[in-house]
Amino acid sequence: MTGIDSVQLQQVIVHKVGNPSRGEDLKLSVNPLTLNDDMVRALLTKYFLGPFNENELYRFTHLSDIEMNEVYAFVRKIFEDRESFTQQSALLAQFLYSKSTHVKVKEGEFYVVMFDDVPFDGDFIRAIGLFKSETKETFLKVFQHGPSWEVIQEEGVNINKLDKGCLIFHTNTNEGFKVCVVDATNKQNDAQYWVTDFLQVEPYADSYHHTDKYLSLCKSFITNEYAEKFDVSKSDQIDMLNRSMEYFKTKENFSIEEFTNEVIHHQEVVDTFMDYKKNFESARNFEIQDEFAIHVSAVKQQQRAFKTVLKLDKNFHVYIHGRRDLIEKGVDEMSGKKYYKLYFDEES
Repeated sequence: MTGIDSVQLQQVIVHKVGNPSRGEDLKLSVNPLTLNDDMVRALLTKYFLGPFNENELYRFTHLSDIEMNEVYAFVRKIFEDRESFTQQSALLAQFLYSKSTHVKVKEGEFYVVMFDDVPFDGDFIRAIGLFKSETKETFLKVFQHGPSWEVIQEEGVNINKLDKGCLIFHTNTNEGFKVCVVDATNKQNDAQYWVTDFLQVEPYADSYHHTDKYLSLCKSFITNEYAEKFDVSKSDQIDMLNRSMEYFKTKENFSIEEFTNEVIHHQEVVDTFMDYKKNFESARNFEIQDEFAIHVSAVKQQQRAFKTVLKLDKNFHVYIHGRRDLIEKGVDEMSGKKYYKLYFDEES
């Protein structure tokens, strides 16, 4: 998140949340932290808010009634009554503790934070932050001891690496607020308790969401299904990745019919792609529209993940930016080794 210099960090309280399945305790603080040092306030603000992408928004949800989403209810109470901050933070910690039973969930510090003047959607508004620090790092502390210097080992939190976070903006209250989420750990395993069990949020179905998820779908299809089912070369995969990204960079609106005609071409591949899309949506419990406005920020964010590098053994890396017709693949009859032939006009 950018532009956080104006943010006012009003209150912070820290609770210790363990894993009940391992017999670890929940230890609740009685009072918020005393923060008289402006430098500490600034460091905490950067630690808490820096990792968020304010374009990627979620909202609290519930199968029957949004009021039954526990985190939503506790946070709404804080927004309505600042004096309830400590009480509601304890309820939030207790609820997180009850959801921390997976074997891979680590013990950690749970922060509940009240912010004012947070930049969002062209305005400055209130926000509540929920953060959990699970990863400890080892630091060396050098200090003077008499006429000499000593070094000791200490464990602490790296303020450049937020493990888990949730920033709830005081807007769209009846629709489940607008929420940003960070989960830097447990992305690929069963311990995604932070998002699914504790927060119970779902993405906002806006242009950023659709653009971001469709590019994720394309990348996943091309690098996995396309390569496996159609026995294509790595350069063919890179070519389709380039064409997919080029489509999103040059168009203002997405159309599934136009995209499949211009990027995928072959009907058999198109049919496989559409089947893959259904499974992709089902596995993630959301649906991507077939037509939507393309969000420029989502394209820029995803472009970093579109790797278009052809790696040949450990000797060569070939960066392919387009023109698949200028690359020719073959096998040398004498040595049996594979080769690529590249056609170009100028060398620089």
